[in-house]
Amino acid sequence: MPNSLHKTVVRLCLVVGLCIPAANCPAQVNSSKPNILFIAMDDLNDWIGCMGGHPQALTPNLDRLSQSSVFFTNAHCAAPACNPSRASVFTGISPHKSGLYSNNQSMRQVMPDTEIIPKTLARHGYSTNGSGKMLHYFIDAQSWQNYFPNPKTENPFPRTLYPETRPLSLPRGGPWQYVETDWGPLEATDEEYGGDYLVAEYASKALQEEHDKPFFLACGIYRPHEPWFVPEKYFEPFPLDSILLPPGYKQDDLADLPAGGKKRGPNRYFEHIRKEGQWKQAVQGYLASIHFADAMLGKVLEALENSPHKDNTIVILWSDHGWHLGEKQHWQKFTAWRVCTRVPLMIKTPDTKPAICRQPVSLTSLFPTLLDLTGLPAEEHHDHPSLKPLLENPEADWNHVAITYLAEPESFSISDDRWRYIHYRGGDEELYDIQNDRYEWTNLAQVPQHKDIIEKYRALKPKEFADYYTANLKDLKQLPLWSTGVAMKKSAPVGPKLTVMFVNESQDPINVYWLDRKGLPVLFFSLKPGDMKPQLTRKDATWLITKTNDKVVGHVRIEDEDAKVVITR
Repeated sequence: MPNSLHKTVVRLCLVVGLCIPAANCPAQVNSSKPNILFIAMDDLNDWIGCMGGHPQALTPNLDRLSQSSVFFTNAHCAAPACNPSRASVFTGISPHKSGLYSNNQSMRQVMPDTEIIPKTLARHGYSTNGSGKMLHYFIDAQSWQNYFPNPKTENPFPRTLYPETRPLSLPRGGPWQYVETDWGPLEATDEEYGGDYLVAEYASKALQEEHDKPFFLACGIYRPHEPWFVPEKYFEPFPLDSILLPPGYKQDDLADLPAGGKKRGPNRYFEHIRKEGQWKQAVQGYLASIHFADAMLGKVLEALENSPHKDNTIVILWSDHGWHLGEKQHWQKFTAWRVCTRVPLMIKTPDTKPAICRQPVSLTSLFPTLLDLTGLPAEEHHDHPSLKPLLENPEADWNHVAITYLAEPESFSISDDRWRYIHYRGGDEELYDIQNDRYEWTNLAQVPQHKDIIEKYRALKPKEFADYYTANLKDLKQLPLWSTGVAMKKSAPVGPKLTVMFVNESQDPINVYWLDRKGLPVLFFSLKPGDMKPQLTRKDATWLITKTNDKVVGHVRIEDEDAKVVITR
């Protein structure tokens, strides 16, 4: 951030505090129905020992859980993005039915009244408790009996240590770059670091309590989501000079892709990371973050093992989607390729025997599976089958495929026990033989002898796709754009996620900054004249708008409803 803009912001800011009180854990004792420990890991692909995604992955606790569970090695997310994937898990409704396709939408805008897992279980006598990120950057306080941090803030993250000066390793390539794309070791203990350590500590303590009702305990482990800052001891097993690049990377991997695939293949992140000489450092940071997340998982699993509930608790572990580290010339997520759709899924129940299941399954099946395992009635609006038959017999007949939906209707991938089919809106297609081409290096969609296979998957295309839900711009309240004569408050976001549409009707390009909790501006994006962009935010967040020469245009304070900000000068 230029010094001139920093000084302007400092003059404008009014310092305010944000206090997040801790939540209390309920005290309860015995139950006839099974308890549920529901663990989510964020942005975790197959780089765990038992999935063999990277030879240097160090994940003893994930590996151990896989050996005591039914381990689904062909599980796929409903969408390769946090918001639609997690919403599908917690509502049991697929993106093509709900209209929730991307991170730029608000779940409660799209599905204002839909019950999520804890609310449904509470109706049937469960106590519900959660901690960390389970939904996309909000808690949905109305749906939980207890939560840590304080659910009233709707902020699922406890205090977390980050470097004082950022970026630490990767300079920002421009406003297109996600502000958290950065990595590096921290001189701190787990407790000093906070974050997932505090989430795991909370869950561990909850598991030690006696309960008089069956409980649903959700534990959201945020790493390996960016930024990849974790205590330095988790970097030590991965010396930089030993780092191996992703085994799925192939330099000319885009040559046989159609236009729809190439559009999602090369992106600026990967080019920028290589230009800055940070590819190995990034791989190191991802491996270290996975190692840290695994250690936090171990803390929770050990607490369960030493608790009175170890023999009557269902354990479900899942990741919301995978992650690219250069495969297909791509960085991040948001694609229909296997490295992004395939996720770890492990289910351990008091009755099932450990096994490997290779059938194609979707995370959208988790809600109906929980109801089935606990003997509760199915919900009619759930659109995926329970996995209970596969828990009883992992080789049972399974006439289902796993479908993953991209951020626009009619773009999706289909996974079965051998083939992977990708369809882009407009008709472009890809086909991969996973048995013989694990990394999807050879697109077979145009090979004549595979015509019948292509036709088979075309026939599996969903008959209808819900429209991408978006609020009507003309109906949105317009927020006032305050001038430099009005003091800015630093962001103190509370409440559920809201969507604010930024509209640039001026003659000049603009930069849009979020004013963080310390009162410092963080560049989020730029808008050319005539462009608009939806942004998820919360009440009492502050956004600063400048010209690209850093001249301040004004700032807005977010209110308690969806809105628009129109820049005309």
